[in-house]
Amino acid sequence: MELRKPDWLKINLPGGTQCRTVKSVLSHHHLHTVCDEARCPNKEECWSNKTATFMILGDVCTRNCRFCNVKSLPPPSLLKELRRTGTPPSPHLPSSPSLPLSKEPEGLAEAVSLLELKYVVVTCVTRDDLEDGGAEHWALCIEAIRAKNPDCKIEVLISDHQGRMNDIQTILDAKPDVVAHNLETVIRLYPAARPQANYQRSLDVLKYISDAGFITKTGVMVGLGEKVDEVDELMRDTKAHGVDIFTIGQYLQPTKAHLSVVEYVHPDIFAEYKDMALAIGLKHVESGPLVRSSYHAKESYESLRADLGSART
Repeated sequence: MELRKPDWLKINLPGGTQCRTVKSVLSHHHLHTVCDEARCPNKEECWSNKTATFMILGDVCTRNCRFCNVKSLPPPSLLKELRRTGTPPSPHLPSSPSLPLSKEPEGLAEAVSLLELKYVVVTCVTRDDLEDGGAEHWALCIEAIRAKNPDCKIEVLISDHQGRMNDIQTILDAKPDVVAHNLETVIRLYPAARPQANYQRSLDVLKYISDAGFITKTGVMVGLGEKVDEVDELMRDTKAHGVDIFTIGQYLQPTKAHLSVVEYVHPDIFAEYKDMALAIGLKHVESGPLVRSSYHAKESYESLRADLGSART
């Protein structure tokens, strides 16, 4: 039985001129956003404030996470069966991701300039088909933004690059200000939600980022059937692996083909999760039904920097 969405998940849709400005800039430079591709509930609010989370490396992901609305290749098991039977893939399924656009770094930097952003978040689809997972393209994008917008802070939300730390290092060498990699859910639910990911591998990526001296961030969803003690264990794992900023929000089912919502978590529980995370020692926590990894990213960064500055004085 489908759960009825509670009142606390109702959102305002301000829209207006600023939203149209963002949409126009994105369209002109052929840029993708996770706001659109993942059907983020905060899109209208963020776009009204002339902010967007840009998505690079195309709009087709090589993984098949069952919670995500970004277009993806058919699961390997389906492709194998289609090949075995000689059945052509459905025209609705992407056949392969395209090569990264050579002009994307330049277009991204120009969009940041036109929108007069002082803080930009960039994420990507996972590109396991590329030898370096798109690491070099990542570096070019960061460098292009920095060259044209020297005062803009840059937050990147990267994939695990299948645990290849040399590729992670290529991205870090471009000197982003915040580096995020999302755990998404508790370890027990990985086979159902993230069959091509690995919980420990993601923790290892976070540890590598933290050990390199970067502000490190991760995000998770709840409402998939996780238990409180499992969330507590995940928080402790993130703390042990150097995470500074932790976000936790409600999973919302994008379509009937995705994982069902098991529970709509009450805002009071999100408040308790925030208290738990802070008690464990995570430095900054965003917790709420509509929280997403990049939601209030600038505010989170500034709050953390202020706290770190206070700790030194």
